[in-house]
Parts: sequence; structure tokens; C-alpha cells
Amino acid sequence: MISCAGFAQEPGVLYGIVRDLSGNTIPGASVYIESKPTINTLTDAEGKYELDLPAERDWEIIFSTLGGQAQRKLVRLAPGERKEMNIRLSNVETIRQVNISASDERRKPINKLDPRIVVNIPTPSQGIEGILAVAPVNFSNELSSSYSVRGGNFDENLVYVNDIQVYRPFLVRAGQQEGLSFPNPDMVDNIEFSAGGFEAKYGDRMSSVLDIRYRRPTEFGGRVSGGFLGGSIQLEDIGKKKRFTHNTGIRYKSNAYLLGSLDTQGDYNPNYTDVQTFITFKPEEYSPLEIQFLGNYSRNRYNFIPSTRETDIGNINEALRLTIFFDGQEVSQFETWFGALSTNYLVNEKVLLRFIGSGFQTDETETFDILGAYSLDELERDLGSDQFGEVLRNRGVGGFLEHARNSLNARVYNFTHKGFAELEQSGHYLEWGARYQYEDILDKLSEWTYIDSAGYASPRPNDIPGVAGNGNGQTIALHDVIKNQNHVISSRITGFVQDSKEWEFENGDKVTANLGVRGNYWTFSDQFVWGPRANLSYKPFQERTRHIKKTGQDTTFVRDVVFTLAGGVYWQPAFYREMRDLQGGVNPDIKAQRAIHVVGGMDYIFLAFGRPFKLITEVYYKDMDYLIPYEVDNVKLRYYATNNAKGYAYGADVMLNGEFINGVQSWMRLSYLKTEEDILDDFYYEYVNSDGEVIIPGYTLNDTPVDSSITYPGYIPRPTDQRVSFSLLFQDEMPRWPEFKVLLSLYYGAPLPFGPPSFERYLDTERTPAYRRVDIGFSRELFTNREKKTTKLNTFFKSGRIQLEVFNLLGINNTINYTWIEDVNGRQYAIPNFLTGRRINLKLSLQF
Repeated sequence: MISCAGFAQEPGVLYGIVRDLSGNTIPGASVYIESKPTINTLTDAEGKYELDLPAERDWEIIFSTLGGQAQRKLVRLAPGERKEMNIRLSNVETIRQVNISASDERRKPINKLDPRIVVNIPTPSQGIEGILAVAPVNFSNELSSSYSVRGGNFDENLVYVNDIQVYRPFLVRAGQQEGLSFPNPDMVDNIEFSAGGFEAKYGDRMSSVLDIRYRRPTEFGGRVSGGFLGGSIQLEDIGKKKRFTHNTGIRYKSNAYLLGSLDTQGDYNPNYTDVQTFITFKPEEYSPLEIQFLGNYSRNRYNFIPSTRETDIGNINEALRLTIFFDGQEVSQFETWFGALSTNYLVNEKVLLRFIGSGFQTDETETFDILGAYSLDELERDLGSDQFGEVLRNRGVGGFLEHARNSLNARVYNFTHKGFAELEQSGHYLEWGARYQYEDILDKLSEWTYIDSAGYASPRPNDIPGVAGNGNGQTIALHDVIKNQNHVISSRITGFVQDSKEWEFENGDKVTANLGVRGNYWTFSDQFVWGPRANLSYKPFQERTRHIKKTGQDTTFVRDVVFTLAGGVYWQPAFYREMRDLQGGVNPDIKAQRAIHVVGGMDYIFLAFGRPFKLITEVYYKDMDYLIPYEVDNVKLRYYATNNAKGYAYGADVMLNGEFINGVQSWMRLSYLKTEEDILDDFYYEYVNSDGEVIIPGYTLNDTPVDSSITYPGYIPRPTDQRVSFSLLFQDEMPRWPEFKVLLSLYYGAPLPFGPPSFERYLDTERTPAYRRVDIGFSRELFTNREKKTTKLNTFFKSGRIQLEVFNLLGINNTINYTWIEDVNGRQYAIPNFLTGRRINLKLSLQF
């Protein structure tokens, strides 16, 4: 049991026992102050807690547990006073489920993240993903909610809200088109994240799990917030008889202000709207039956009329400027509906049965005709010249026309059963589940690109097999032609069973084991896959003695450390994106990808400088086969749709959080990763001229081949091979005026692989510049002087905050991808597409 706080005078002590309605104690229940997150504790194995509180102040104490209904109590203590407060929590879904998941998350490969900090993080996305920076997660685009974990892409990640898997739009190709991710930060109560080695109860993906639970209200309340990027309203309430609750949120976002900092200028008109509600109903207050509903409607509209773009690149050795004049526009819309109805039936205090029926539908359209005329110029590099930085000579001119008329309609329905049971005599805790899922996806694709370089179509018709020009310019050769229509109907049946047990030895050591197995059958591939999963934890009982200088006495304490080992076989049957190849067709022979995880970790809570800290370290190895290679273009993944690769990933993550500044929590993470893949059937030829030189198109003058050799590339970096990443969330407050705060968000991601747009993976071995970003928020908490002055405002509002945010504080030009320009000689130039520049945002949030 750990309580952390810093006080200027002798505190009071609140203590007691937390039980359920049946009188059973609840280990791992949270006891905390929402307005002061550093004052918190967990109940011990006997449900007991003890919390130090600053004296002579009114504090609202929150008692909560995962899956249960929280209680709020108002407390005021005198200096040195000890007060007993025993609590009974109602509406607990399953007492034993809470005991294992809430108190033992340290004994599993799971990071429990603090949802209270999410709304304060200065991030352009304004979503839940900002808090993931403190977990082993890599980012490369602040406009997107996508992320990669230990060498995987976003399609390898699971996202759950209240046990229900959620999806994002299929056709999104750029971060500018993305709006709001599914989870609403204002409605969230609990966030858990696993970067690998997760349990069998989680679904069929190879990389990670983000498990989110929405809050059950205990009283009327809400939050209103607004800023330059949009606003939100959240309301929650509970019925008089405590049988009905609702938690409802509405969000609106517009990135027009943010997108105005991009190199491509024009009329940006993105609008994103999201409405969600979480409703619970019980026939009686203490009924064993509960009905829940989770509903969502979201609409993302992205309209864009580009006008011009000017980008300077290079250095003192070679400086270039790309200038593009545009005509045309893009109109894209992504509209989704989601609904889930679930019932929880508590058979007795040892057994819970859960049934879920859900449906998801998305209607997406992507249409654009963008005409561009470009000029690539060399700039004057002589520092002594009056024309320094001006155009010296032209390298090439050309034009392009990009066309798309794409639409997709997808419907996904599923019915799920889950069960939880504790076998009291043996001490085993069983979980099981089964799901049937029906998918109906209709995809219509029509897109192409025409490129004209210096008056010549590129590629030239005579250079394309089967295409010949007639000398009159009547033959047109197009790039990246995709014209297809796919209608895929399939079903999936999945199931799992897992068992957990804890052993406590006479010396106080504790060992916890979780063993499970998961299976999946997909009708489209007629393939059944299964794999075991397991995790083991060891918590030694180690007493230590420490000398306290202030008191001159020795104190005995127990070292709080947990060692974990997890792993298993993780199959990922293809979803629609992985099935569709580069030409837009669906591969009927697609199979599931597989990854074998081994993860070892340590979770250590310790005191430093008299303050608590938590250190988590993990090392891992992933062996992967039956992989489906893919290319990354901005946030769009273009799959080869064949299981013709194998690969691996290994690395280490170190995460530290605690009171770097007395009384204020901060977080820091450092990660190393290496991931590569070998495409089993790829090769290429190198051609040599009469001078013995390897011919490089566009560069070698003597381009007549006289000999050739075949090369097998072997292992090459995967697109997510970001070797080093570092993140920091640092908070501070003014000593005499703690209502004034600052939160600094820093992220560094090492260079990522990329290559020319030829869809030849072995060429993707160049590296982008590192992704570096610093965001900062300055805030002032409102309504903090209730004890001195009572007004209508501070009576109605519980808390408030006004925050000034500076995005991309250092004004760094981060690269998301490249525009490839080709001159008439076939030489290609990679022109970087930069992400957003520095922007200032003012945000006001009020909680009542």
C-alpha cells in the first residue's frame, strides 16, 4: 500500500476498509483526490487503506474500483487527526474480476495509465493517444491517431472500449483527413495498455492492446471545454433510485487553423463531429442483472482546395526549391455508426456472465482531382552573393494530375459471450469467451496519376511493355492505376479460455500465473489457428532497514518489486486492408500472420529524495512469419497481400514516473528497437556497363549494359524500424501559487526507413530525418479559493482550467513522407512533405 503526498504542516490521516455490498473486502481499490492526483493510495490485500491528507482543508475523496461504481466523500481533518471511514462499493461487475485486474496489473505485462492527465496534455490530436507517449509507443505524425508498437503497424493494434473492439476509417490516406479517434477523453475512467505478451482474453492482433473503460456516474456532473481547435460537452448523471446512469459526450474539431502551417497553402475545411453515450440500467438498485448500451455516431468531412506550395531543401552543397501551382479540389467524407448492447448477470458473488451484441457501419467516400504544375530550381549557395538563396537555374519543370473516385461501405456485426468464475476451494480464477462476427465489405476503387516531365509523359509509352506511341501523342500512360470493385462477405468464430492462480509462500513471496489458449476460424481463408499464451510473476518479500536522518531512527520497510515473464503465440487473420493488393484486388489465398512473443520485465516502486517513484523495464523478442509486406505512404498502408515474408523484432523499454518535482507527477520513457523482415521471393538485377560501373538510371552517362548479376536482398528494415525513441511528460507548478502549472511534452523518434515509390521493398533502406517535437502548456486552475470566498461560479463548478498551449515549440520541420519529382533524364528527387509548424492554442475547460 503506497500513499504519496507532500505537506507543509502535519497532515491528518484517513483510514478504513473498502468492501462490496456482500461484505467482502476489495483489494486494489483506488482512494484518491481528483483535483490533487499526487494524493492517492490503493487498498491492500485485506481491503485496508490509509491516506495522508493536508489538514484544515475540505477534500473530496473518491473511492473506486475497476468495473464498480465510485463513491465520493467530503472530508476535513485537523492536524494530526486520525479518522476512520469504511466504504461499501456497489454495482461491482464481479468482485473477483476486480480483485485480479485492479490489484494485480503490476503482475501482468500491462501499464495502467492515468486518464486524469489526458485532458491536460498539450497535443494537436486532442485525443486519448497523448497519454500513450509514456508507454512503449512510437509516433511519427501529430495529425494522426495511429501509432506503432515494437515494430508493428497500427493495423496490428487492438483498441477496446468496454470490452468492445473499435475500428477507424479504412480509406484514410493522410493525417489531415483524420479527425477524432473513437475514445472520448472526457468519458474515460480507466486506461490499460499492453505492448506485448498480453492474455488470451484479448483478440487476434500481433502487437498491442489498448483497453479503455468509460466511467459510471455516481452523481450529476459534466465538463465543457473549447479552444481554437474545437470544443466538447460531456454530461453524466444517475437516477434517483440509482438504477439508471448515463455518460454522454459531444465533440467537435476543426484542424483548419493547424493545417494552415503546412507548406501546401489553400482553403482547408476539415470538420469532425462525434457523439457518444454510455448508458447502464438495473431493474433494482442491487439487482444481479445490469443492461448497458454504448452508442456512437461520427462524421469526418475533409474539403481542400490547394493553391500553391513552396518547399526549400538541401544544404550548402546542394540547395533546391520546389514550387507547385495547383488547381482542383479534394472532397472526402467518413461517416460511422456504432452500437453495442450488453447484459451482465451476476449469478453469485463468484460467477459473472456477460453477453454483448454490437454493430459497426462505415460509409466512406474519397474524391479528388488535383492538377499541379511544378518547377524544380537550384538556389544560389554562395554566401557572398547578393542573390544568395534565390533561384540560380532551373532543374526541371513538369505537371501531374491525381484523380480518385473511391467509396467503401463496411458492416461488422458480432455477438460475444464472456464468463468469469472463481473456484474458491482451489483458488483458481477462470475466464472464458466466444464470439461470432459477420463482415460485409463493398469497396469501389478508381484512381490514377498522370505525370508530365518537361513535356514528356512519364513513363514514356515506348518504355512500357505493351504500350506503344504512334508519334502523334495520342497514347497516354498513367501511373498507379487502380480500378477494381470488391465485395467480401465472411464470418469469424473466436474463443478463449484462461486460468489465473496466486501462491503465497511462508516467507511472504508471491507467485502469480496466468495460462490461456485462444483460437480463431475465418470462413474466407478456411483457416483455423490457435495458440497458447502465458504470463508469470514473482513478488519477493524483502524487508529492508533505512536510517532516517531527520528523526535519527531506523525504519523497516518492504521492497516493492515484481518480476514478470510473458509470452505466447499471436495469430492475426487478415482484415480487409491486408487482403487488398497494390492493384486493388483481393487475394483469395491470404492467410493469417503469426508472431511469437517473449517479454521479461520488472516493476519497482521505490523512494528517492523522500518521494515515491515507479520504474518499469521490459526486454522483448518477437519472431514473426507468414508476414504480409506493406508500404507506408503518410498514414496509408498499402499491402502486397501475400504471406511471403518473415521477420523479427527485439528491444528494451525503460519507463519511470514519480515526483521529479515535489508533489507533482511526471513521466519519462526510453526505448530501443530493431525490426527487420526478409521477403522470401524477392530479387533484383544489377546491370554493369563497359566501364565496369553499376548503371544507376538518371545518373550514369554510359547506360548501355554489357553484364548483369542477380541479388537477393535478404533482411531489410521493416517500415516501423525506429531504433531509438524518447518521450517525456514533465509537470511543474509554482511553489507559492500551485494553481499555476506547466506541462511539457517532448518526443524524439529516430529516423524511419523509406524509398522511391516503385513498390520494391528492397529499395526502402534510406532514412527520414528524426521526428522531434516539443509541445508545452501553461495553465491556471480556477475556483481554488472556495474556503476563502464563495460565489455562484465556484459553487456550481467543481474545477476549471484555462490553458495556453504552444504546439511544436521549437518550430522543427518534421518529415512525414516525400513527393518524388522526376526530370526528363529519369533522375528522381525526393522532396520532403513537412508536418505542422508552430501554433498557439488557447483552451478553457470547466467541470461541474
